[in-house]
Amino acid sequence: MSVTTGQNRITGPAPGKPSAGAGKIAKALLALALVGAVAACARPVGDFGRAQPSFTHDVAMPAVGKWRAAQAGEPVSNFNQTDQERLMHDRVWRFLIAPHGRDWAFDSSVELQRTRIYPARDSRFTVDRYYGTLRKDPYQSSRVRYRRVGSDIDTDIALMPSTFAAICDVIEVDRQRAEALRSLGMGSPMSAEVAARQAENGQYISWFTRAVRYRYDSYSYALDHLLVETPHEEARAVDASLSRLLVYVQAAEKADFCRGAGAFNGGHESRALPSRIYMTPNDYEGEYRK
Repeated sequence: MSVTTGQNRITGPAPGKPSAGAGKIAKALLALALVGAVAACARPVGDFGRAQPSFTHDVAMPAVGKWRAAQAGEPVSNFNQTDQERLMHDRVWRFLIAPHGRDWAFDSSVELQRTRIYPARDSRFTVDRYYGTLRKDPYQSSRVRYRRVGSDIDTDIALMPSTFAAICDVIEVDRQRAEALRSLGMGSPMSAEVAARQAENGQYISWFTRAVRYRYDSYSYALDHLLVETPHEEARAVDASLSRLLVYVQAAEKADFCRGAGAFNGGHESRALPSRIYMTPNDYEGEYRK
């Protein structure tokens, strides 16, 4: 459509055909509306804390997040997920948010980060929240708090080997992609897609590494404060579990995911750290030595 006024010619979009700028505005408004609708909603879970299928969380939110990430210049791949990548996401998600964590595990914030509607925010999480949750629960005995911490740590430890294996499989998939790309001599756009997917996988693995460090630091913070607030001999077992968890945390921080489960059960690298707690069998709440 054009309008002539004297010597000036003003050109605009034809009726019924919105401009590119209007399209971007519409997408932004859609994204904001969706974020507002789901900002307080964590990903739904079913039996054993497994994520339940959900159109909102599996289709709508990731679509908006993918668009936001692309607008922000972040790596975005259009490749379909492999079985290995899907399994890794499922395994890692358990460490990003778990039912036993309840309000200390940042349900909504994690979901917005997982779907990429928000960029990474987990570095802002503070380690005192888990201890705060423990203090609020009206346990009849202080020893129950120690057992709760020990149980949470042992659950994390039990699931580490399968999660490490899933991550290792994805690392191998990325290697195979790169080798296939090289041997077949494919250039852009396939090379760009391979690089983007590798970057996406790397970001997710890095998030897992930060998450397990956060869990370890939160458990450790809780144990230290419980020792001062309500000292009890139950702390010894919790401290031993923390030492076992630290082995996995340090392996993740070294990107050492492919050692195999046996490497974590014995030998030089898997020895637990010396205990922070020294108590005799006769020690009890109210009388302790640290």
